[in-house]
Amino acid sequence: MRDLVPPRLHLSVPHMGLNEERYVRDAFATNWLSTVGPNLEMFERAFSEKVGGLPSVALASGTAALHLALRLVGVGPGDDVLTPTLSFVASANAVSYLGARNVFVDSDRASWNMDPALLAEELERRAAGKGGKLPKAVVVVHLYGQSADLDPILASCARYGVPVIEDAAEAMGTLYKDKQVGQLAELGIFSFNGNKIITTSGGGMLVGHDLARIQKARFWAQQARDPGVAYEHTEMGYNYRMSNVLAGVGRGQLEVLEDRVEARRAVAFRYRDAFADLPGIMLMPQAPYGRHTNWLSVFMVEERAFGAKRDDIIAALDRENIEARPVWKPMHLQPLFADASRVEGAVAEDLFRHGICLPSSSSMSREDQDRVISVVRDVARSRASSRIDESVPCAT
Repeated sequence: MRDLVPPRLHLSVPHMGLNEERYVRDAFATNWLSTVGPNLEMFERAFSEKVGGLPSVALASGTAALHLALRLVGVGPGDDVLTPTLSFVASANAVSYLGARNVFVDSDRASWNMDPALLAEELERRAAGKGGKLPKAVVVVHLYGQSADLDPILASCARYGVPVIEDAAEAMGTLYKDKQVGQLAELGIFSFNGNKIITTSGGGMLVGHDLARIQKARFWAQQARDPGVAYEHTEMGYNYRMSNVLAGVGRGQLEVLEDRVEARRAVAFRYRDAFADLPGIMLMPQAPYGRHTNWLSVFMVEERAFGAKRDDIIAALDRENIEARPVWKPMHLQPLFADASRVEGAVAEDLFRHGICLPSSSSMSREDQDRVISVVRDVARSRASSRIDESVPCAT
């Protein structure tokens, strides 16, 4: 008889609360099933409260939100946009949608996000005419639920009049100096993809300080249909609006956001404590200026100290039906962006080579966590045993 295979333990799965289904049923009962309705209005209103009262518009994805944000600040063909090289590809794709060019900036070690010092140097160099014009925008990503160091980034960009967009797709619940990220720059975007800390199954949000801009984004997101009875269009638009059904899921998810943040952090810190006696495996830094949600529990594996490669751990976990993944592959290493310019990149490359994302769902039981912990410790133990065996001289 074959051994029973344990259920697949995924990296990050949706976690519903008590009211999501009720709000969705309300949408069906009232027949508000399209891209208008009470759930949308209430979701946007509740979300605005989370970001300091900023106007918000709910969209089909975080990528759609970033696309509209870039268009709002005037990005177009031939423009340069400075973006982090260590990020999911959507951050760079949205720039390409508008015919602009990505210029990838390396990470800092303290947060793994865009290096403020490198950004400042690049802006100064460009302002002095040493390597091109100033960028049309800077996109700063808050990676894996950790805020970038925003004060120096915003100060550098303000010095040269360069607008900043916060890509907080991975950072709902993340704080920078006690403020939810996404509200500190001119525009901010969020994602509610199925793997995020809260979800609408698929969706996003665009927020900003200028109500007129958010109203313009709402107009574009609804195919830019001009007022009037006829279907008349004077601008290009997109089918980017969130549905009232999915907004019902979002309403319920916002109500349990703090619970989900606490649960994700607890998972990351339990892993950290469980590996504390193992050399060469360290939790992603927790920057002191904010609250890292640890949307994903990310660790660095130093092969020489740990005794095994990062990929050995991934393979061992997979044999036990547990999903784990490397840290994002830097954009400057992607074939899609082989010709793009970059500002250094060695730090991001190192993080990619040695970083591992472990299962991090807020619904994980202690037994689920124990499965992960056991495999990682077994890899370390087996490698240690191998080293001991190799060091024992053979009998003659």
